Amino acid sequence: MWQTIFHIPLEIAGLPVFGMGLLLGLWAVFSVGLLAWLAWRQGFNADTWSYVPILLIVAAVIAWMLPALCDEQGFPIHGFGITMLLAVVAATALAVWRAKRRGLDPDSIYSLILWMVIPGIIAARAFYVIEYWSTQYYPVYLERGGGALLGAALNISQGGLVVYGGFIAGTLGLLVFAYKHKLPALALTDLRAPSMVLGLAFGRLGCLMNGCCYGGVCNLPWAITFPPQSFAYLSQVQRGQMYGFRLSGDPNAAPILLAVDPDSPAGRAGLKQGERLQKIDGQSIYAAGEAHEYLIESFRKKEPLKIEVSDRPAMVLPAADIPHRSLPVHPTQIYSAIDALLICLLLLASEPFCRRDGELFALLISIYSVTRFLIEILRSDEPAVSGTGMTIAQNISLAFLILVVGLWFYVLRRPKGKALSTRRVETAR
Repeated sequence: MWQTIFHIPLEIAGLPVFGMGLLLGLWAVFSVGLLAWLAWRQGFNADTWSYVPILLIVAAVIAWMLPALCDEQGFPIHGFGITMLLAVVAATALAVWRAKRRGLDPDSIYSLILWMVIPGIIAARAFYVIEYWSTQYYPVYLERGGGALLGAALNISQGGLVVYGGFIAGTLGLLVFAYKHKLPALALTDLRAPSMVLGLAFGRLGCLMNGCCYGGVCNLPWAITFPPQSFAYLSQVQRGQMYGFRLSGDPNAAPILLAVDPDSPAGRAGLKQGERLQKIDGQSIYAAGEAHEYLIESFRKKEPLKIEVSDRPAMVLPAADIPHRSLPVHPTQIYSAIDALLICLLLLASEPFCRRDGELFALLISIYSVTRFLIEILRSDEPAVSGTGMTIAQNISLAFLILVVGLWFYVLRRPKGKALSTRRVETAR
């Protein structure tokens, strides 16, 4: 875990860097130069003007959002943000290389990446904010108002992107781009497929550096631990795992003991799996979220924990030792990175055997939906939703598996042949 790598200072040579400062000036020079170069190459056509909104959005971010994200040392450069940048660069490089082999102008790929990345990041963040609205963002709004809420929602450098949200919005951006430029949409989805999972492999390493997307407790030789300020450590405290039992991570769930370690303080005190918490330290408990608060308070104060369960006398658990690291957990971020890299290699190896546009994209959805569903079983950062017993990602994975059946049916009914054929381009040369 390495959340903050370094800070960019607030001032350089006495001049402000953010807001109406040096960075905005450099971006203005870059924007004017880019538009001038595009106008020289293709004139002030619709494609040239399509860059203007994007350039203005970035300028607005530099002028108003970045200053709000600075701290006393300057603007923090987070490991998650660096890996996201590497993900975009690696995915773009692979797409450009594959596009050149198909006779496509690399400039069109750079335009396509913008159409995909920007809506993809916006949607990925929107999905995350919606998912954690009640626990992370609505309290910010109540305490500090709309301005603080907007800053928290836009602060993606510290993590908080939902892959499926970015996938859906990125695909929609690709379809709009294909329609606008009269390009074969299915061929572009195949072109994009390996790049997506390559970028995802880098992104999951960012999750490891950020400490999010962590796995459940395990005793495997390759298990990893996190420091006290990490999400995994805090989750283990509030769910009771430092005492030897486990509650649901969903604050609205019933306060039922999902598991009890018989060799832990909880097990030795007589707590059993399936029992419902009634009181903690004399306070009535009606939902898991209330139990989370009392567990964190007792843990930080190093006080004994008095627990009452249904139809049994109160039990006192000794104060938990505050460990320097979390309990060992599955390195699900590494699992996910390896999974994404293997899928990327599989897609590249399978491409010569695909005879129709869309087959590679359908293969990506088919494989990733299955592997994501399985990896979610090992994760413990997201609770089950809507009474399904599955996380949001697992529910979406199942929905994608159903949808991809229709995509396969459509693709395999098409005549053989590809709109962007590597063999045709190489023969023409």
